[in-house]
This record gives sequence, C-alpha cells and structure tokens, in this order.
Amino acid sequence: MTHPLSVAVLGPGGTGGLLAALLSRSGHRVLCLAGAETAGKLRRDGISVRSPQFGDFTAAVDADTELRAPVDICLVAVKHTALDAALTRVPPAVLGDALLVPLLNGVEHPAVLRGRYRPDRVAPAVIRVESTRVAPGVIEHGSPFTEIDLAGDAVPRARLEALAALLTECGTTARVAGEESAALWAKMAFLAPFALLTTRYGVPLGTARTRYRAELEALVAETAAVGRACGAPTDPVRALARYDAFPPAAKSSMQRDAEAGRPLELDAIGGALLRAADRHGVPVPVARRLVRELREAGY
Repeated sequence: MTHPLSVAVLGPGGTGGLLAALLSRSGHRVLCLAGAETAGKLRRDGISVRSPQFGDFTAAVDADTELRAPVDICLVAVKHTALDAALTRVPPAVLGDALLVPLLNGVEHPAVLRGRYRPDRVAPAVIRVESTRVAPGVIEHGSPFTEIDLAGDAVPRARLEALAALLTECGTTARVAGEESAALWAKMAFLAPFALLTTRYGVPLGTARTRYRAELEALVAETAAVGRACGAPTDPVRALARYDAFPPAAKSSMQRDAEAGRPLELDAIGGALLRAADRHGVPVPVARRLVRELREAGY
C-alpha cells in the first residue's frame, strides 16, 4: 500500500460516502465534512456500505463541520445546488497545497473552485457509479463498477497519477484522462439528455428511449454539437448505444431528486448546456424547450 494519506471528503453522501469508506478501509485517514448532526453520527458509527462490488462493510472515519488542519486531498462530492454553502467548510488558507478533487456534474464548477482555491490544485474528476445514501452513514452501492477519470490541465501530472493509483488501490477503476474539457463534456454529453428527458416526463430510461426516441436523438445530437464547439470530441452514436444498453428501469439522479422534492441540478446541467450553446452559436431547440418547461414546472 502507498503510505497512508489524509483525505477530507466534503459531502459524505452516495458518492462521497462510498469513497470515504473505501479509502478508510484501505488504511488512509479520512475526515468527512458535514453538518453537526451527520458529523456526530459518522464519528460514532462510521460508514456502512452495502455493495455487490466491494461487499458489505463498515469503515471508521473522523468527521467535523469544518476543515481545521491541512490534508493531502479533498474530495468535493456535494450536489451543485449545495456547493456554495458547502465550500464554507473548507477555508482556502487551511486547504493549502492539497489537491481539490470535485466530483460534480456539469462543466462550470472548476472555474468557480479556481476562483477560490489554488488553480493548479483543482483536479476535476468524472465518476461513473450508482451509489445512494439511504441514511446518514449508510451507503447502498448498486453498480458493478466505480470508474473515475481524473483531469486538471494545470495540475502536475505526477500528482494526478498518484491520486489515480490511490483510488485504484482502494478498489475503484481510476485513470488520468486527457484534456480536462474533453473529460467533463464526455460525461455531459451522456448526462444532459438522460437527466432532462427522464425528469421532464417522469419516466425511466427504458420508456424515454422508446416513447420519446426522437427527442432523445435530438438531445444527443445537440449536446454533442455543443461539446464539439467547446473543443471536446463527442460521439452521438456511442452515446445512443450507451442509452440502449442501460437497464430500462434506470433513472437519472435529477429525476430522483425531483421525485423526492429535492433541489435539482437543472442550472448546472441544462443551464450550463444552454449557456455554452449561446456562447458558440449552436442551436439547441429541444434542450432549450425542455429546460424551459422544467423551469415553468417550478424546478
């Protein structure tokens, strides 16, 4: 094992909680940053994981409401809707030289983080996983994979490689991706059509890809065109093939948030897509209509 590192996890929910537990199980010092009640429970009971990939286990973690001492790495795993408030738990002066690794949806958050922390220490990551926090400190991991692509154009390559090795060692499949924009838009090209369509019509992916096939194909084409305009290679044919291979009962996280009455990442996903389209003069009529209809519905 690599020597134990200190890792802060801002937002120990479905994704952050899973990674916190895996890192702790591998012998690293993990500090979860959360509200006082959640932090107290995590200190007392640790994080329990139920997972077909990693097994069922409980990992001890430390927890606090704020970062009070330097760490080696800080994973940011909150929803975009909670980002501004959550970042008050991570004072820039305390974070110092640590790698800051956001695992958020969308493409605009790296600029926000670089305006607050050292730009050459912000390493955006893309994670592919299905993991849910069913209660504070209780994580259900359902996917047979946990894949992470690390990026950061200004981050020293050696630090990204070391982080990829660390995450792979604790059980995930992690790699250093190429250009940052390409990595973020590769996820956006899949996520935006999935999230907008399933949430707008309140149906799982199996229904969306059949009943609303024409809209899905249009959304995929529009998102791919915006990604290309932003300098990211995107493949709409491959994206459609991924949708068709997904389990028919699959729901997007945005749809689950809508069903639970939680704030949606509509602006971080749909809004960001429209803003990028406007900057580059790319027409996105279907995406624009769906975003408008979701906003008119109160989201």
